[in-house]
Order: sequence, then structure tokens, then C-alpha cells
Amino acid sequence: MSYLRFEKAVMTNLEESLRRELLRTNRSGAYACSTVVDCNTRKYHGLLVVPVPELDDENHVLLSSLDATVIQHGAEFNLGLHKYQGNNYSPKGHKYIREFDCDKVPTTTYRVGGVVLKKEVVFQHYEDRILLRYTLVDAHSATTLRFRPFMAFRSVRQFTHENSTASRAYEEVDNGIRTCMYAGYPYLYMQFSKENQFVFQPDWYRGIEYPKEQERGYASNEDLYVPGYFEMPIKKGESIVFAASTSEIKTKGLKKLFQEEVDSRSPRDNFFHCLVNAAHQFHIREKNDDRYLIAGYPWFKCRARDTFISLPGLTLAIDEQDYFELVMQTASRALREFMAGKPLTGKIYEIEQPDVPLWAIWSIQQYAKFAGREKCSEMYGNLLEEIIHYIIDGKHPNLRLDDNGLLYSNGRDKAVTWMNSTAYGRPVVPRSGYIVEFNALWFNALKFCASIAKDNGREEEAAELEDMAKITGESFVNTFLNEYGYLFDYVDGNMMDWSVRPNMIFAVAFDYSPLSKEQKRSVLDVCTRELLTPKGLRSLSPKSGGYNPMYVGHQTQRDYAYHQGTAWPWLGGFYMEACLKLYKNTRLSFIERQMVGYEDEMNYHALGSISELFDGNPPFHGRGGMSFAMNVAEVLRSIKLLALQYTYQK
Repeated sequence: MSYLRFEKAVMTNLEESLRRELLRTNRSGAYACSTVVDCNTRKYHGLLVVPVPELDDENHVLLSSLDATVIQHGAEFNLGLHKYQGNNYSPKGHKYIREFDCDKVPTTTYRVGGVVLKKEVVFQHYEDRILLRYTLVDAHSATTLRFRPFMAFRSVRQFTHENSTASRAYEEVDNGIRTCMYAGYPYLYMQFSKENQFVFQPDWYRGIEYPKEQERGYASNEDLYVPGYFEMPIKKGESIVFAASTSEIKTKGLKKLFQEEVDSRSPRDNFFHCLVNAAHQFHIREKNDDRYLIAGYPWFKCRARDTFISLPGLTLAIDEQDYFELVMQTASRALREFMAGKPLTGKIYEIEQPDVPLWAIWSIQQYAKFAGREKCSEMYGNLLEEIIHYIIDGKHPNLRLDDNGLLYSNGRDKAVTWMNSTAYGRPVVPRSGYIVEFNALWFNALKFCASIAKDNGREEEAAELEDMAKITGESFVNTFLNEYGYLFDYVDGNMMDWSVRPNMIFAVAFDYSPLSKEQKRSVLDVCTRELLTPKGLRSLSPKSGGYNPMYVGHQTQRDYAYHQGTAWPWLGGFYMEACLKLYKNTRLSFIERQMVGYEDEMNYHALGSISELFDGNPPFHGRGGMSFAMNVAEVLRSIKLLALQYTYQK
């Protein structure tokens, strides 16, 4: 039985099926996304969503959806589904779904009387082309298929409405048409593997609504343009492939291309394989061969902090060292450009954040554990040295090394940490001064770089870094450890933040920590008692002031909840690492139970992936982006650590 499979009862129940989203990517920035019943519930949903660099830096929905209609004996059965104003769903094609299976490729089986029709979907790798294969499994009489494309030609952040500017012009191409609604956009090619008739019947479908946008307090309705429909007969056992793309293709090769894409896919037949598949969806390869990790779907771009945190989990944890090196090549170039004060030549955002170079060192440290310290020195030894001296020499615009060995950063007016939510132009959590994870990262970086320097015979440099680490370590304990056995979140002059937050977990999880074993246990115990949930660590303890665990409502309401009690799986990854380091095999079963909470998410939101964040209170609903790189990465890294621990025990 398939791992990701839903029967008719789930698919026909819209309360259940609309919660489940399907995400496919081409690993070059384009994606296809909708619910499992093909009813778009977000403005980010679409069958062909592509970057259009000639226009801007956003993704654009070209083709919103494709409605298929089965025709027999003159009777029409429309398999599409759209939500209109007033909570009206039409044409209710979901009632014909017999089952949905997402083991290898998303497959929907429809039954209309004696007709059984199977639909499969793949996104061609590295091409802006979505492929759909329709197979008539069974039919007792002559059957015709009709396909009606719903077009948007808009940014994912906007809506389209009926207008007179949109071009209705189209040109015939091999077994299809090409059209472009607005100047500046690429042509949309819609082609079939079989000869067909295109009937030009232009119309606007008005008042289509997106309930996810309604929930988030945004505008939520638009009009979509339908140029007409394609029609063709289909025989029992026959397959027809539809391609939507920004470039033309020879249609006689469509069936072969579809099968090749299917054959190259790895199955999503268990929890781990789902996460590996999700990891690959974050891959981005540019035309110049730059490699990136996108921070998440559907609205995130490549962010520097997210890249360095998620890189080990998305590559090394699944034995893909080569991709680590490719991404690090692009990311290190951007980091060096920033440190040299040069314009960035890549598309990595927020590289100016003060903890980015610190996370870069941590990421390289994980590479050293996987590939060996000698290989690490060869690949990244110079970069490590450059980063350390960049910080020591005080060249970062918002990272100051004080005489006490601690790093100081100003976050009063602008968010500088991963807790970056803002409201009315100000940080919701104004973490400033000596920030706990910055300094845990700094101590770890000094010790690691000292050990690498020693390996390479640079004894004097190693001794200097060790001396600095000693000062940093003493100041860290004196500054952050309080009488209740946990760590202040930040300290700025006489201001000490007593809030119980998860950022102290890093001082327990990192390979090098200034804390004693007893101090680590005390910090971990507080995290366990006040922050741990089945979906990771809360961003704030329920006992602390301002606890707001439900990420719901309009934008400002959500901003005030974003880091005030919501749960984050990526933090849970570091928590699990801390547990294994402190308690070793005695916590193995406990960590395995933690994994159950993440495996439960495979059937919700983006199938086979993990949402951006979760409510901090039961039932811990997933919220925000449907697939988040750091979460997937840290769960994968935890699985790897568990496997290594088991191996060690054996």
C-alpha cells in the first residue's frame, strides 16, 4: 500500500482534501502547486508558476489550472473544481475522484459511470514545463476529452481581473496553441501529444476566491481568462500527454519524455524518502550554473541564514556531498563579496545579517564531520580564516567584538536575528546587545577554527584563537547564565531578557560549548519543560509574558504571534542533537517518539514536507509556508544523528 494515498472518502470531503496541498518543482525556480483536488486555495497556487526575470524578481502564475471534461453520449462531466464567492464550489469535479496516490508521481483516478480516467503529473527538471498524462483505463463507449485552460499571467503576490488590455490573440503550434496575455511576459505554449481541435471561445471566469488568503486577512478574489478549449477523442487504454511551457516542444516526443521523467523519480514510500524528495525541491540551479537553496514555498526566496542552517541537513544528511559543495561555492562567493564591500553577483538575500558568517562556519563544521577535516581544510580553510579575521577586525557593520570576548549587535531598530518579525516598522522581538545564539556560535567558531589551524600546523594562530575562546567562554557563562538555571535571551547593558526562549539550546547542541555538563542539563531541562512540543520548540514559554501561540488572523496579528510561542521543527532538530550529546542511548526512544510528530505532517499541507511553523498549543496546526527548508533539513539531520547513534551502540 502506498505511503501517500487517499481514498474517495477523504478526497470528496473538502474540509479534509483542501488542507492537503501538492507541490512539484523543476529545481530552477518554477513550480506547480494546488490542493490534491485541484482547487486552488492560495494566490500562489497554479499549474505553471515561473520566474520572469525580465519583469521582476517574483514568480508569476501563467497557467492557473486545467479543467478536464469527460464527454460520453453527449453528456459532459467536468472534473474541475473552483471556489466562487459565497462559498460556492463549481463544477464539483472532486465527487468523481476514486483515489489519489502520490507514491512516485501524483496520480488521481476519476470514475464517471463506466469511465475510469487516470491523471498523472510531473514537472520536467530544469525546464519551465509541466506535463500531465491522462490515461483512459476503462470505457464502454466512445469517449471525448475536453480541456479548458484557466490563465492568469500575474505575479504570485497580485490578482488579475477582467480587463480590455489582455490580449486574446493566439497562434497555432504543433498540436496546440501559444498565447501571451500581456507585453513583457513569455508566450505560454499549450500542446498535446495527440492531434486535437482548439475551439476559440474567450471568456472571463469571474469571482474565483482563495480561502487561504481570506484566512490571512488579504484580498482573495480574482477573474481568470479562458481562451477556449481543446477537444479530442480517446480510446480505452490510450494515454494523452498535455504540456504547458514557456517554450515549444515537438509533441511526438511527449509520451517518451513523460515516461523518462517518471522513471527518474524516486518513490515517496516512507517518511525518510518523503523528506529526501522535499529536500530536492529546495534546489535551484540558475542558467549560469549557480546553485541555491530556496528557503521555502510558496513565497520564500534564497536567504543567507536559511541557506547555511539548512545546507548540512539538505545535503550531507542524505549523502549528497557534491551538492553541498556546489551551493557553498555560490554562497561563499556571495559572503566574500559582502565582506569585501563589493556588489553581490548572486541572488542570496539578507547576507548582511550579523549571524550569517557565524552560521557559515557552523555549516562548514558539519562538512568537516562528514567529509573529513583534511578535505574541509582543503575546501574551506581559507574561507574560515577570512570570516574569523573579518569579525575580529571589526569589519562587519553590525557585529562588534568587545573586550570581554562577546559579540555585540544592535537590533533595537531593525531585526537582526532569525526572530525577524516586524510590526509598524519595528521588530516585534527587539533582540539587541549580547545575543545568546550569536555568542554560542562565536565560541563554537573560535574553538573549531582553532582546531583546524592546529591540524594545519598553524600552532601560533591556534593558540591565539584558543585564548580568545577562553575569554569568550568565561564571559558567556557570567553574562547569560542566571540563577534559575537557564540562559538570558539577550543582554544589553543593564537590560537582561528573562524570557524563556529556545535560542539557548544552541549552547547545548553545538560541538563546542562554554557550559559545563551540569549547566547544559539545566538548560535542556528548562527547554523540555517549557518549550518542547510534538512539532519542535516553542519560540517562547507559556510562562513568559507575551505568550501568543496561535498564528492566525490578519497580517499584524500574525506578526505579533510569529515568534511569541509558535513551534518550530528546526529548533527541535538542535534540541534532539543536544539530547543525544548529553544522554546518548538513554534518549534514543524519546527522540524516536519526537519524530512521530513530524511524520504526522506528511499527509497535510505540502504532502511529504513540513510547514514553516506550528501553533504552540494543541492540536499544533501547521501554519505559514507549506514547505520550509530549515525544518526539513533539521529533521533529516536528526534522522542521520539517530542512525549514527544506533551504529555507535551496535
